[in-house]
Amino acid sequence: MTSPDPAGVFISSAQMYQEVRDLAQTVGRIESKVDSFLDEAKDIRSDVQDHELRIRTLERARWPMPTIGVLAGVAGAATGAVALFAR
Repeated sequence: MTSPDPAGVFISSAQMYQEVRDLAQTVGRIESKVDSFLDEAKDIRSDVQDHELRIRTLERARWPMPTIGVLAGVAGAATGAVALFAR
């Protein structure tokens, strides 16, 4: 059985420096991608808020429709009753 080399692997300072530079560049690319994702998320949030506002406006504008329908029905029934009893 062979014993492992006690010296191990030697990495020069130039190799270490290059690896650190590569790592810094990779982190910079990831950071820019995260920033773009955050910007898109802000856009999406503003779109959602705009849609919420529009939906709320439509819901407020919709409430008179059933009321108008009920009033028209009551007026029609009253007109029919008046016509029936007026004979």
